[in-house]
Amino acid sequence: MRRGPVVSAAIAAAVLAVDQATKVAVRAAMPTPGASVPVFGDLVRLTFTQNDGAAWGLLPGGRVWFIIVSFAAVCVIAGYLIRRRPQNAWLVVALGLVAAGALGNAIDRAYFGWVTDFIQIPFDFPVFNVADASVVVGVGMLVWWLLFGPAPADGEIASSGPAEGR
Repeated sequence: MRRGPVVSAAIAAAVLAVDQATKVAVRAAMPTPGASVPVFGDLVRLTFTQNDGAAWGLLPGGRVWFIIVSFAAVCVIAGYLIRRRPQNAWLVVALGLVAAGALGNAIDRAYFGWVTDFIQIPFDFPVFNVADASVVVGVGMLVWWLLFGPAPADGEIASSGPAEGR
């Protein structure tokens, strides 16, 4: 059985659940945007922000555009998974992470009009959330996969069928 698309969907569902649960918890515990508490001293803080833009607050007010782009990305990923049924573990995980991140922030934008961000690290890095991290890691994995090819055969999810190439 070729399980790649199922595994990718399961990863997306799990990451989406964690993303939404953490955002609900932050909004419940910190009802005022700007509230901040240390988690690991100065290394990590929980800081509640409402971001109506893209990464780093770029393009504020693009709510509808961002929702459309997010759902388009998820549709492209779903179409690829259904048509190609990739089995390469690296690719399957990467696509699940990107889909989860896109959906997580799209849900916030559709429901609130902004994205709940709450993870703050030092060095003036922007406040982010689980969905943001999921997209960054997933896209990084995709770039790696595109540059260096598929993972070795022992990284395959299913042993049936030929190994997936580029």
